[in-house]
Amino acid sequence: MSPQDPAVTDPDHYKVIFENDRVRVLEYRDQPGDKTHAHQHPDSVMVTLSAFKRRISSGGKQADVELAEHQVRWLGAQEHTGENTGDTPTHSIFVELKEPGQSTGESVLGPSAG
Repeated sequence: MSPQDPAVTDPDHYKVIFENDRVRVLEYRDQPGDKTHAHQHPDSVMVTLSAFKRRISSGGKQADVELAEHQVRWLGAQEHTGENTGDTPTHSIFVELKEPGQSTGESVLGPSAG
């Protein structure tokens, strides 16, 4: 595991619930006001199990994210910190891909629809 692996930087929030040679699945939970340390995600698919509001920050940029429960979003490889800026707990699943994807050269902070 990398020192910036979220299961290492924030083990109270991220739990590995499945892993094989192709994917790793993390469960994420937090409470309003909770913050994460800087960590990295490979290309991943995120599934929201609760509605939440978050602020994602990296390299002086910030993105405010608000998602309903049961959404599925693409999360391109990135390093960031996160903060629960809402008034509800966050519960989501990340399916991390272990095979590197082709970079489009475009960097998007936070999740996207496709």
